[in-house]
Order: sequence, then structure tokens, then C-alpha cells
Amino acid sequence: MDIADLKVPAPTMTALTTPFWNAAQQGRLTIQRCEACGKAIFYPRGVCPHCWGTALQWEDASGRGLLKSFSVVHRPGHPGWLPIAPYTVGLVELAEGPTMLSFILRDPGDEIAVGAAMQLAPTLIGGRILPAFRQQTTFHERTGK
Repeated sequence: MDIADLKVPAPTMTALTTPFWNAAQQGRLTIQRCEACGKAIFYPRGVCPHCWGTALQWEDASGRGLLKSFSVVHRPGHPGWLPIAPYTVGLVELAEGPTMLSFILRDPGDEIAVGAAMQLAPTLIGGRILPAFRQQTTFHERTGK
């Protein structure tokens, strides 16, 4: 089964998270930034967790980050994920600072390690585009030259 055709629950959209999910549908990763302290924030919220400021603005993130941790899931918590198990999820520390949990795209046999450079790879998963990540490779790694 293709990952695009999975029968998995949709993300929960609220008034607060709608800008994030709308950007994801366009293949962008958007996060909040506090106007008071300047820190980037993820997950979407109404109050800055750093300074308690309430003036939060949405901005596009670079889509780059580092893999802080990951897990290969063999027994999914929802049966809709069974057709693609085992699959990888990981914590990606965005270049802007916040960390997000995300689906990690890997080809069979690809090695992955904590500290790997990651790049946003918007992916059609279960009928909606979600902000997944893939390990960055250099030109030489892709071509073998």
C-alpha cells in the first residue's frame, strides 16, 4: 500500500492550529515567533512559553533541522498505519530552535542516526499533505560520484 492511501485519522484542526495545517497543505512549514522575546515556537499556542507574551506571528520555517531522536515503529498504535510498518518517526530540532515530532521518510536499507541533517519533505499521507522530513544528502551521496 502506498503511504498516500493510508486510512489514518486526520490531524485535529482548531482555530489556533489552522494556519499551520493550511501551510502544510501548500507544502510549507510555518511556525510562530514571539514579537516580545523573538523566540520561535512550535507547537502552535496562544502564549509564548518563554516570556508569556501573547503577540505571536506566523512565519515560514527554513525546513532544515537536526534529528534529536527517532524510533522505528513496528506495532503502530492505530491499525491504519499497519500496511507500512515498520516506519520511522523522530524528533527534529528545527534550525529556528523548536523541536517537532514528525514522520521520517526513508528508503529501505537507509541508515539514520541521531544528529543527522534533516530537510522538510512535504508528503501526501493518508490523503493530506503533512510536514515529513528526510535525511539531507550531499550531491556525492545521491550520485555516487
